[in-house]
Amino acid sequence: MSSSPSVRRGTLVGSTAVLMWGALATLTVLSGDIPPFQLLAMAFTLATFIGLLPALWRGLATRSSRYEEQAARVANPGYKLPLAVWALGIYGLFGYHFAYFMALRLAPPVAANLINYLWPLLIVLFAGLLPGERLGGRQVVGALAGFGGAALLVTGGGGLRLDAQYAPGYALALLCAFIWSSYSVLSRRVGAVPTRAVAGFCAATAALALVCHLLFETTVWPVGRQWAAVVALGLGPIGAAFYTWDYGVKRGNIQTLGVLAYGAPLLSTLLLVAVGLAEPSWTLAAACALIVGGAALARG
Repeated sequence: MSSSPSVRRGTLVGSTAVLMWGALATLTVLSGDIPPFQLLAMAFTLATFIGLLPALWRGLATRSSRYEEQAARVANPGYKLPLAVWALGIYGLFGYHFAYFMALRLAPPVAANLINYLWPLLIVLFAGLLPGERLGGRQVVGALAGFGGAALLVTGGGGLRLDAQYAPGYALALLCAFIWSSYSVLSRRVGAVPTRAVAGFCAATAALALVCHLLFETTVWPVGRQWAAVVALGLGPIGAAFYTWDYGVKRGNIQTLGVLAYGAPLLSTLLLVAVGLAEPSWTLAAACALIVGGAALARG
């Protein structure tokens, strides 16, 4: 199925978020033992400043004639974001991370991560409900293949056993998948809202993460090179990635982006292997084949 240059550009921009998320695990490990909500507060503070840079906004601003008139209206200085848009942004950025960290506290990380990785598949399914979109068989099969690859990566090919005592954690992990997929799809419904608005969502998320840190955690400051990892997180996986993802889901092929999102756990594992923090295995090769094959199928 052909697409316009603006849609292809949007998909390309959105896919850079997947590339950045591939570095999330490695940078998190390199950041040391910083508590998760503290790390989130620090990273999203940096992410806020990224969104305030006029140069970045000019780079991400849409040039599509379909949105020019609406975007110009929204971008004028007197415009205020509707409360519903604020709620959606905070729901997506803070809600997802809060549920994710709580899921890791209440369930084994392997199971929680695997359930969480249902979100790309849900994006493909939910996107079929959008006006002008349809649920394509190739996208569904590609997303299922991607989930199979993610399952291999997360479980190491050893299978997964769910224990009833961890049901609250599993439920929160499923909530993660629902939050991020619904946020991504609903963002397309407010496509006239400029991507620079993500800076406000990042600021609110940083503030709420700080509150959670003060309530639940003990402060641990990074030392030496750990600072570089924290800054890299705030500039990339927990920073610019949210801006490029917002642009992608609003302007690109959202179903293709959903399938491509399974590249994040694959890239994450490959990077961990490259820096010596993980070992290569047959499951990695099989996962690579499933994820790459699924992405190729979805693109048609």
